[in-house]
Amino acid sequence: MKDYSKKVDCDDVDLKILKYLQVDGRIPNADLAKKVNLSPATCHRRTQRLFDQNIVSSVRAEVNPCSVDRNTMVLVGVVLERSTPESFFEFEKAIIKFSFVLDCHCVAGDYDYMLKIRARNISDFNRLHREQLLTLPGVRQLSSFFVLKEVLDNEPLHF
Repeated sequence: MKDYSKKVDCDDVDLKILKYLQVDGRIPNADLAKKVNLSPATCHRRTQRLFDQNIVSSVRAEVNPCSVDRNTMVLVGVVLERSTPESFFEFEKAIIKFSFVLDCHCVAGDYDYMLKIRARNISDFNRLHREQLLTLPGVRQLSSFFVLKEVLDNEPLHF
């Protein structure tokens, strides 16, 4: 589980580097150095520090879900039976084992958690719901929201 509670200070040059890395994580160091007005060696050291301090946690490919037969996105609101540290811990321990769950967020409001799930189609989601989601510990209610259109998804942070 990721912990984003620790704040690490970034200066204006770090923020410029981060903006370019969010758009293209594979940008060659020499090109990045030119864009942020640094020598390639200094740019490399700063970029490495951003990784070392976990300001940048990873660089990865963004895969078109349709190209790997994951055409259906479903958001699922989860309400637990009890609001205790133990029930939250047990739920979180169980949910991270499900590879079809892309995101899991503990939230305030009507739900305890919101999940983002990718499935092949509605029938595939129905199977996942029946065979796996309903078996999660301490779950009282699941509410499924089928995404009709993705307007924004996984956009870069703006700072």
